[in-house]
Amino acid sequence: MASIYGNQHRKLQDSFDTRKLADRIEEITVKQEFDEDTKGFIETRDMFFLSTIDHTGRPTVSYKGGDPGFVKIIDNTTLVFPSYDGNGMYMSMGNITENNKIGMLFIAFDRPHRIRVHGLASINQNDPLLNEYKEADLIVRVKLTDLWQNCPRYIHRYHKEDASRYVPRDKCETPLAGWKQTDIVQDVLSKKDSEKAKKLGVIEIGEWIEKIKAGDPTA
Repeated sequence: MASIYGNQHRKLQDSFDTRKLADRIEEITVKQEFDEDTKGFIETRDMFFLSTIDHTGRPTVSYKGGDPGFVKIIDNTTLVFPSYDGNGMYMSMGNITENNKIGMLFIAFDRPHRIRVHGLASINQNDPLLNEYKEADLIVRVKLTDLWQNCPRYIHRYHKEDASRYVPRDKCETPLAGWKQTDIVQDVLSKKDSEKAKKLGVIEIGEWIEKIKAGDPTA
């Protein structure tokens, strides 16, 4: 197994006298398979942070949210999650098609606890698992390279107030994103979204921004 550390890490470890500690942490925490504890933790998360690399080599981080269980471990080295409707930029998904190396950070803010996952990702618009996710555009499959538990020391404790009303669910119709009702995007919306916006009523961009500032759940 190759070490997760490179020369750049070793120089800093030696500078601060933490090389032996770093080696011990790698020895006891870094894994190449999902065990039952890790599977149970990840599959009960309702969000994670996704790191991808764009066409210029720049890293980018995106928040991904859903109902608990939207990320699944389907075998001991494979993780899957859906890509839902977003802002139409497809930054993370596009990045994956160019560079499949990704990072994922799963956090429980109420405990606290966190796990870092690294893997090789692929996307598929015809994945058979699409049937399990209402309104998903495609499925992302991640082949695990390594994972480890991070120190929870600096995680602030928070408690969830409410679930997003925009997560697709079988029991209700998913509302149109609030910003898609704004006047500045009406001429560039997809036909489907344009029709929905007209039925709901177009609003000024300033009105939507004020909703955001006020914490309005309909924003």
